[in-house]
Amino acid sequence: MNTISKIEEIKETLTSYVGRRVHVTVKKGRKMRFARKGVIENVYPNIFVVRLEPRGEEGERRVSFSYADILTRVVEVLVFK
Repeated sequence: MNTISKIEEIKETLTSYVGRRVHVTVKKGRKMRFARKGVIENVYPNIFVVRLEPRGEEGERRVSFSYADILTRVVEVLVFK
């Protein structure tokens, strides 16, 4: 399976989860991780957007990731049931 078809498969999977709660973990470098809960808000041709839940005094935030981030395991997305 080539990279393009894997990215298309990731995109199709995420499209089916739009509106669902997820737990996103991002590897930010050596031994550094960023983990938050949110909702997959939208899926675009090259990126997908997650609306993060507010935490502390921080308001609601939106972050975007590319499908290649999932493919290269920089970003992990776990969907809640």
